[in-house]
Amino acid sequence: MKKSNIVLLVLIAVAIGVIVTVAGDFSTYETFATARQKEGKEFQIIGKLDTTQTMHYDPIRDANLFSFYVKDKTGETRRVIFYGTKPTDFEKAESVVLTGKMAENGEFKCSKILMKCPSKYKNDQVVTGNKV
Repeated sequence: MKKSNIVLLVLIAVAIGVIVTVAGDFSTYETFATARQKEGKEFQIIGKLDTTQTMHYDPIRDANLFSFYVKDKTGETRRVIFYGTKPTDFEKAESVVLTGKMAENGEFKCSKILMKCPSKYKNDQVVTGNKV
């Protein structure tokens, strides 16, 4: 075998190793149950705001503390603690993606919130073709 072929095979093996290592770090949406099993590890959880329970945000006492309840895709509801200001129009979000860790007391400590808001184009009709 030529030296160039051996070097090429080694480079391909290293590239595959890097891809496998990096692919293991890609996060998928998890549930509260998964996050509870691995306390301390950061997860992304997708869910809906539970409007039957109260949100707490008092900017006068602490502008960087916001708590609310979220129901994940399996139906499990947990209290979420976010150390930041309450996002604008938070109540209007169709769903939320929470990045954070599960605490020992069963609360989800959130470091980042991504909101999916209702589409303003949802009820609009798309007209195709030419009118005569």
